[in-house]
Amino acid sequence: MGKQLHNATSSTGELPPPAKRIRRTKTICSCNSPRPPFLSAHSAFSWFDEDIWTEIAKFLDGKSLIMLAATSRWFRRAIMDDGIWKFVCLRDLQVPSPPRVAFKWSELYTSAFDGSHSYKFRQQEKHIDWMRIGAFYFDSSEALLTERLTYPGELKKEESMEKMLRSHGCCFLDNIKPGIWIADLQLVRCPVCDLNTCDGTMQTLDARHIELFLCEGYKSGSWDYDLVGCHDLKKRADGATGSIFDVKHLESSSTSAVFDYKSWIGKHNDWQPKAMIAFHAVAVNTNLQENEGLHVKYQAMRAGPGGEVVSIRISQQLL
Repeated sequence: MGKQLHNATSSTGELPPPAKRIRRTKTICSCNSPRPPFLSAHSAFSWFDEDIWTEIAKFLDGKSLIMLAATSRWFRRAIMDDGIWKFVCLRDLQVPSPPRVAFKWSELYTSAFDGSHSYKFRQQEKHIDWMRIGAFYFDSSEALLTERLTYPGELKKEESMEKMLRSHGCCFLDNIKPGIWIADLQLVRCPVCDLNTCDGTMQTLDARHIELFLCEGYKSGSWDYDLVGCHDLKKRADGATGSIFDVKHLESSSTSAVFDYKSWIGKHNDWQPKAMIAFHAVAVNTNLQENEGLHVKYQAMRAGPGGEVVSIRISQQLL
């Protein structure tokens, strides 16, 4: 042991200088997983991506879209895009897209879903109640108006209006404005008298082109309803019925559901109004108690003298 100590010292009795420390070229570090892209400060995702919000908007109703558009200028610009409102309008009305429209789709949506109906603008004192039936589509410019729910079969268009109404309970109406139509069922007071105490009521199938309430001619009151034809059914009527058909699709499979009236008019003692709507037709029926017959009236509103038909009414009143 003494020999080892002796060798470990120099001849002068001093310890040898310490050896040079080895420097590490790299520090020891733990294994790190790569950061996911969505946590990166320079991620490509943006909350203000119009394509994303356009897709989200397709799942919202009109009220939700307006609320979203009111949150900021950016959202107002993005959400008020007419393409979004066209999609939402056609989706909620469940109708095909027309070739062209004269107004913005946001305006058309508002006029269709803001609770407006024709008696809200005129003859408010006569109005009692109403029900929205739905929307249908005129693909052609010719309509069949009828007070019956049976298939009319062969009809001769050369017959006079009076003869068709008397023998078949229907009539043709041409120059219909093609596109989306909205149908309502109206209950109004008897139009014969002006007494508020009158208990007489009249049922009206009220159909209009979707653009009607936005047209200046209608808002100014220059467009009004003209009588197409009328007649009296002088015998007991089981129900007050009115229907409108696009002649082009009179024999289509969707229209046949309207003629299958036993499936939707209700039982004979059910006095609640019933309605049926198809892609190219609409019909209403109210079962009646004992009566002496009906006075049936057909009316049409045109877009100015000689213009296209933009609204149709079929009214029934007890005799």
